[in-house]
Order: sequence, then structure tokens, then C-alpha cells
Amino acid sequence: MATEATTGPSPVNRTAHPFTRGALEDLLSRRFFYAPAFEIYGGVAGLYDYGPPGSALHANILHEWRKHFIIEESMLELDTTIMTPSPVFETSGHVARFADWMVKDTKTGDVLRADHLVEGVLEARLKGDKEARGVAAAAEEAEVDPKKKKKKAVKTTAVKLDDAVVQEYETVLNQIDNYTGPQLGELIRKFNIVNPDTNNPVDEPVQFNLMFDSSIGPTGKIKGYLRPETAQGHFLNFQRLLAFNNGQIPFASAQIGRSFRNEISPRAGLLRVREFTMSEIEHYVDPLDKSHSRFHEVKDIKLRFLPKDVQAQGKGDISEITVGEAVASKMVDNETLGYFLARIYLFLNKIGVDHDRLRFRQHMANEMAHYASDCWDAEIETSYGWIECVGCADRSAYDLSVHSKATGKPLVARQNLAEPIVEEKETPEFNLKVWGKTFKGDGDRVKGIVNGLGEEGLVKLREDLTKGPVEVSDTNGDKFTITPEMVKIEKKTTKISASKLRAAGVYARVDDSGASIGKRYARNDELGTPYGCTIDFASVQNNTMTLRERDTTDQLIGKVDEVVEVVKDLVFGQLDWEGACKKLPKYTGVQDV
Repeated sequence: MATEATTGPSPVNRTAHPFTRGALEDLLSRRFFYAPAFEIYGGVAGLYDYGPPGSALHANILHEWRKHFIIEESMLELDTTIMTPSPVFETSGHVARFADWMVKDTKTGDVLRADHLVEGVLEARLKGDKEARGVAAAAEEAEVDPKKKKKKAVKTTAVKLDDAVVQEYETVLNQIDNYTGPQLGELIRKFNIVNPDTNNPVDEPVQFNLMFDSSIGPTGKIKGYLRPETAQGHFLNFQRLLAFNNGQIPFASAQIGRSFRNEISPRAGLLRVREFTMSEIEHYVDPLDKSHSRFHEVKDIKLRFLPKDVQAQGKGDISEITVGEAVASKMVDNETLGYFLARIYLFLNKIGVDHDRLRFRQHMANEMAHYASDCWDAEIETSYGWIECVGCADRSAYDLSVHSKATGKPLVARQNLAEPIVEEKETPEFNLKVWGKTFKGDGDRVKGIVNGLGEEGLVKLREDLTKGPVEVSDTNGDKFTITPEMVKIEKKTTKISASKLRAAGVYARVDDSGASIGKRYARNDELGTPYGCTIDFASVQNNTMTLRERDTTDQLIGKVDEVVEVVKDLVFGQLDWEGACKKLPKYTGVQDV
């Protein structure tokens, strides 16, 4: 008896082989995804080099990030300097407050980060308690080669703890990020925590600034720092960015670049290093209106939230609700913050992060950055525990305000209120094949009747067509019957093509300022923009747009989807302008409405 083979891909079994961190680290090292920098000189903790496969993976992730955020969101990309004069970070607050709490081994002088010390020791004790109770640890890590292990884990001893102690440890761990330096010192004394590598006591926590300092110029008199984040470059260029965006908000700037942090005790491979690539976005919005025009696209996406009030109770309970519900309940403060949390989730999901191992944890009061009014971290559950990989903060106007005050330069935006950026209109789309076959020589005449109905008339026609054929007449009293398959009526705006271009991977900006079309062409010519697409109300009616080439100023015209396809081929080098002229007809300067 013959059986028919099923079609389609075989399901992927992601749990076929148990995960061990040692095996993964061995693979990454053996295949040169990355390796310690300056290895033949003994290496320096927290500095790594990427090999060929690691560099390729790194580049692919950045490519996806640029496409997902910069292109699809039409952001303004920057590339600002790494070396930064001291006054910038003095004004931003980094010199005074960009610090972690550290402790020293009282005998060897080894330095440890205080919160990581408490966290590692208490987690090891809880693991030992499970072993003593006969409960297998959730993620035993068999090392392929113990000599190759990079991170020295806290030694686990099987000791049963009282239930009350277990509860206390778990409560501390659930709010470990909320403790101040003195409070961490109290925990170290209370739980008798020592350096797990030497069993020596540690001293009281002190603050350590994480910025690398340097000097600029041969005299050494100009103090500077290697930037610990790329954000300040955005803020200092705000006025230029605003002008580039024709004075309109909201808008976003984005930057991919190197940042540096002088970590106290870098461990865990690439998770906490001293030099790293950072991809950062700053979205500028009216402080009195933090709604987002695309929020409706993401409001039904479910995220796993860990709000600050739950952590304050020493718990780790996850609330899995939609972004819309989180914003409506004010768990997430506003639509813009909620929108970007959802977009972050979609990106992480796209590059392979498991939904069930991803959560969004809200910062508690003591860990909140000095510039933030609210902040959520996207955290991924790894073999090292929950690790922050993205921070999404509402910085309010802190940075712009302090830099403006320090320099006397106005970093503000002004806009006219209650003025629509684009007009949304009911637009008929005709099925030309059926239309021409039915009306023949009267086709354009009947189109004129429909187009002349106005906004209210088109709405009524759309409703009437849902019930069946509709009769329309012209000023002469001639009557024509229109059926539902002949025309589709829907709201359209002049921005439809920009979203289609971005979806095709083409960076596109909309110039919807009040300047004349000639001025808009001229200022984009100055920028070197090779192609320009124009949509007017005739275009909306006809579902067309024009395509202009910068050097010849020639224009072509076609249906929106046809033009988008041609632009995509032009941008990606699959077509030149001569080829485009063969695909699309020349625009004469007039099209009928």
C-alpha cells in the first residue's frame, strides 16, 4: 500500500539536545566567533575580538536593526564622535552619577561589583538548597573542557535552608536592582557574604564611575571621556536634526556606534564588556501629546511585563497582556513608549529570541537612571539568568533642557497646533476591466459622476453598494447602474507610498512641509537625493504617483505599486534610469482627477 509523502518543511525540534553553556562556549571559541583581545599577551578582561563568523553575525544583526527601525520608521541616522569633552558629560550628569557600587576583597584587593556579588552568592545558596532537598537544578551545565571555562561560577554546596530563609533570599533577588550602596552593604553583612573565590571578607561598597577618561590635544589640558552611550550626540545636534526634518515633530534619530564602559569586574563572556557596539534611538515628541500615529498597529501584541510594584513586593510574577491594555491601565505611561516596546519585541522575535524567555521589566526607583522618568528593560532569560539587552526610557526633556541651560542655545521645537499634516479622503478605486466592458464610451463620464459625489456622497455610495447595485445619474438625467464589483471606496492618505517604500527596504522621507513643490525638489537635490516620488490629490484619486530623477529632472508616472517596484530596483542596482524609462511612461505634467 503506497502512502503519499507530505509536503512542507519538517518541524524543528529545538529541545533535541540539552543545552549546556560549556558546549556553546567551546563551539564559539573553537570556530572563532570571538576570542579574548590581545590573547597572546595574556588578554585584558572585558575586551574581545570577533572572528569571521562572529563578524558576519554581528553585521547581519545590525543590518536587520537598521532595516527594522531606521528604514521602516523613517528615522534620521547619525554618526557622532566617540571622544567627548568633559563639559558635555558634566552637564548631562554622567560625571557625577554614571557609576556602580563596588567592594574590595580586604586581603587580596580584588574588586567585585556589589550587586553581582550578592546575587551570585544567594543564587548559589538556593541552588545548594535544591540539591539538598533532592530537586535537580533546572539547568545543570556540563563543561566540555573545564580548562576553557571563562567565568568562574560561585561554588555550590548542598545545604538545606529553612523555608523562611529561602523566601527571604528570593525576595532579595527579585528586587536586587533596587538597592542602594549602603543597603547592599547591609545585605553583605546580614547574610555573611564573602568573596567566593577566596572566602575573604569584603569592605563597604563605594561608587565607581564607569567612564574612561582621557585628554584631548597635545597639552593635555582639555579633559575628555570615551562615550558610555551614543545619546548625547543626538541631543547636541537636535536643532540641526529639527531643521533637517523641516521643523516638524515627532521625529526620531538613530545611531549605531561604539561605546565604552570601564566595568568593575567584567565576566560572562560578551554580556558585560568594556567596549561594545550600541544601537540607539531618540524619539522626539510633544510632551503634551505622547500618542503615536502607528500605535493601532501594535496595540494587540502581547508582551510579558514585570512592573515595578510587583518587584517592590519581592515577587517576580509576570503579567502577559497586550500593549494596548498596558497603556490603558497606565502600567506603561503612554502610547509612544508602548509602541517602541512592541517594536523592540518584534525585532528581538525576528532575530530568534524566544517569546517565553523574553520579558519587559520596569525599573524601580533606586535603579532609575538620573535622566529617566520611566524605563523598561527587555530582558532575556539565559544560562546566566535574566540579562538586560535593550533599555527603553522616557527621558522627558532632561537632556535638551540641561544642555540648553549650560550653553545658552535654545534646543526647542515650535509647531502650529491643530493643523493636519495630510488630508485623508474617501477615494474610489475602479475595476477598469469590468468598468470599461459595462460602460464602454461612457466610462469616463460615469467616473466623473462618482468622483463628483464629494466626501459624504462617496460614504453613502459605499454603504449602498454593500446592499447591492446602485443607480447614479448626471446633470442631464442619464442614469447608470453601478455594481459592487465595479468600484471599491476607501479612505486613503498621501503617505501610503512612503510606507510601501520602507516596507520594500528603501529609505524614504516624506516632505510634507508647506513649501512649493519646486522648493521641495531643490532642497532634496542639495542633499543628493537621487529620486523623488510625488503624490497630489489627482494621484490619490488615480492611485498613481510620479517618479523624478535628480540629474535630468525627468519625471515618469505609474500606479503606486509599479513605481515602488521600479524605485526598489533602482536603489538596489538592478535597474538604471534608462531601464526605468522603458518600464514607466513619461509624465507630461498633468493628470486628470
